[in-house]
Amino acid sequence: MSIAMHHRCVISAAILAAVMNQPTKAAGKQAIRVDIAPQTLDGALNQLAEAAGLELSYPGALSAGIKSPGLAGRYTADQALGKLLAGTGLAYRYTGARAITLERLAANSAEPPSAGDEVALGKVTVSADTAYEPDDPYNPEYARRSASTATKTDTPIMETPVSIQVVPQQVLKDQQAYRIQDAVKNVSGVQQRFSTGGHDRFIVRGFDLDEIMYRNGIRLKGLNFDLANVQQVEVLKGPASVLYGRTEPGGIINAVTKRPLSQSYYSLEQRFGSYDYYRTQLDATGPITKDGALVYGFDLSYLNSDSFRDFSAHERIFVAPALTWRPSEDTEFNLTLEYLNYDFVYDSGIPAMGKRVAPVPISRNLAQPGLDQTDNRENTLIDFNWSHRFTENWTFQNGVVWAHSNFNFNDLYASSGVSVTDTRVDRVAWFGHADADMHTVYVNLNGKFETWGVAHDVLIGGDYYSYENTELDRVIRGIDTVDIFNPVYPFIDVDRQILSQTPNTKAVQEDSWYGVYFQDQLTLWKNFHIMGGGRYDWATVTSGYGDPVGFKAETLRDSKFSPRVGMNYRPVEWLSLYGHWVESFGTNNGRSSNGKPFEPQTATQYEGGVKTEFFDGRLTASVAYFHLTKNNLVTTDPNDQQFSVAIGEARSRGVEVDIAGQITDGLSLITTYAYTDTEVTKDLSDELRGKRLPYVPLHSGSIWLKYDFQQELLDGLSVGGGVYLADRRFGDAANSFYDPGYARVDLYAAYRYRIGPTHLTAQVNLNNVTDTEYFILRSRNFNQPAEPLTVLGSLRLEY
Repeated sequence: MSIAMHHRCVISAAILAAVMNQPTKAAGKQAIRVDIAPQTLDGALNQLAEAAGLELSYPGALSAGIKSPGLAGRYTADQALGKLLAGTGLAYRYTGARAITLERLAANSAEPPSAGDEVALGKVTVSADTAYEPDDPYNPEYARRSASTATKTDTPIMETPVSIQVVPQQVLKDQQAYRIQDAVKNVSGVQQRFSTGGHDRFIVRGFDLDEIMYRNGIRLKGLNFDLANVQQVEVLKGPASVLYGRTEPGGIINAVTKRPLSQSYYSLEQRFGSYDYYRTQLDATGPITKDGALVYGFDLSYLNSDSFRDFSAHERIFVAPALTWRPSEDTEFNLTLEYLNYDFVYDSGIPAMGKRVAPVPISRNLAQPGLDQTDNRENTLIDFNWSHRFTENWTFQNGVVWAHSNFNFNDLYASSGVSVTDTRVDRVAWFGHADADMHTVYVNLNGKFETWGVAHDVLIGGDYYSYENTELDRVIRGIDTVDIFNPVYPFIDVDRQILSQTPNTKAVQEDSWYGVYFQDQLTLWKNFHIMGGGRYDWATVTSGYGDPVGFKAETLRDSKFSPRVGMNYRPVEWLSLYGHWVESFGTNNGRSSNGKPFEPQTATQYEGGVKTEFFDGRLTASVAYFHLTKNNLVTTDPNDQQFSVAIGEARSRGVEVDIAGQITDGLSLITTYAYTDTEVTKDLSDELRGKRLPYVPLHSGSIWLKYDFQQELLDGLSVGGGVYLADRRFGDAANSFYDPGYARVDLYAAYRYRIGPTHLTAQVNLNNVTDTEYFILRSRNFNQPAEPLTVLGSLRLEY
């Protein structure tokens, strides 16, 4: 599994050479990224001229002895010149298309200072909403003022009557995140669930999202995500069927990818850490043509790591090239390719014993050492979309996304529970392959207009979604037994004697639907907003499980209208009050033991809350109360944990608090709290009524603080840390066992050093400093220990 160190060094050196040899592109009159250190005014102006492609010519006496405090942010050349010359008594004047000279202001005609004198300028202060663009690679902000996931428009979060949280790029960098789970730990009400096959799986507002994730608003099932090309992660709380079709009612997690930039940017990062963890990441973007109409982006990551778990490791490579073409100011075409190849060892975790997870070392793996048990998942995705702005107020968008996943598995693992009197687990062999294809086509028309003094922001759209998964496998039970406290692993020639057999089971899952939707956001009296909309879906689900010979699948067809109504009142600039009601139409994604599809799930939610903004939007906070009910709920089948079983209806209600942003010039924070009260309210057998939903703590929360030193001697140094807490969580629908509450502590330090136009960042993260033991739960048979104390270091070069 491991890759030789010299191979990693060769790859890193080759990438670094490619990055450092790229030419710097002129920005012209377009907004450019400016990062000018304190220095003489002459030096600052020369650095700006080089970045903007300008020619400067002026008498040296005009600027003699004047110091500049520097400038950082994203500006046009004119804006940057104005900032640099503020307070100097000097002005600039164009003498040609790109030629500039300086001259003294008439009101300041005194003799210029001599070369030996120093003139100090006031510090240039930039407001939060103009200093950085949201997609600026150097954007250090923790708060975001807008997110498209909630409405598929550019509506500010303060004017959106739903709960949505954003984890921006800077947070991902500071916490060295590379998985979705690393990002969503910063969002209230989100918990991770242990899944199989290397999938991402989460619980939001008490309800399981299955293996459904979203990428730029497009539904993807069973695909692994790498954060190398992710700009930010957005979490929309509550049912989202009105815009996204058949979704789980807890919410959706949407990874928003990076877009190619018109300004050149290159980044190379090498991470290293505990358990032979190595990760190389490259990010490159910039213009291809001189006029900037055609731009590119390229993201690459390579990961190779062992694990704190015995005989477990993983390796993956991810590549994502992208192109954007803007033939005019009104038309844009985007094409992205993503490819991921992931090798890993399946790990079934540790079974429960009595009321708790069995008390064995968290490193203990009950699979078989020495076998070639590598599973492989290969994902390919192609995303093409284009948009055209007909007028200033009307825009049309169309896109097509295709994704394919090929999964080959070859495993021997423990698959049964244990008791106090019998501490042996049964082991099974499971092998086969699965192929999945996903297609999505969508159109959106967005228009803005007024009627009788009421402003409208209208969205009309439609989409088609198709998912087809075919799996051929074989499960061979009773291979042997192993004592969890004293495991003895006998020699088993699994590859030759067992896994050479042919698959004897076929599983088919096909989902497809057509949907049309509309949404109108009305603004009255400038501070009162009403959102209304609905969607109609025609859905088909085909499911089957059994012998490949004479295989039959059953089909279920449904249709439903899903409405949403919300209101938002903003009495003052910094305060917003909101409420909404929504219904949803979803699909039960579990597999029944008889192969028949489940009836579709439906849900209803009521929500109200408060949102605030402080310090020009640099600090945001929200408090939400919700009451969510889901019908036709499914959970793990206690008789066979490969399958699911319908249990009826469940309710989730609670309060969520999210605070993110900058308190002072150097202090940033993220704080979350969730009170999530769940209960099974209807059960077909009455055995589960009154039970709490599994995996969901009653109380959970976190706080992450980072301080960037402002003092000159410590400039570039950042330190921080966080605490993540969760109450007791039950591990199954029967509440037969639980994992107690826990508190985990993470620490962080980084130092940024500038070498001309290049930024070098050295960083270290210590995760779970207290070595707290807790588990990611699934069932009595399968529970994954959380990572113990780990150390992650990195060096990042940006240019």
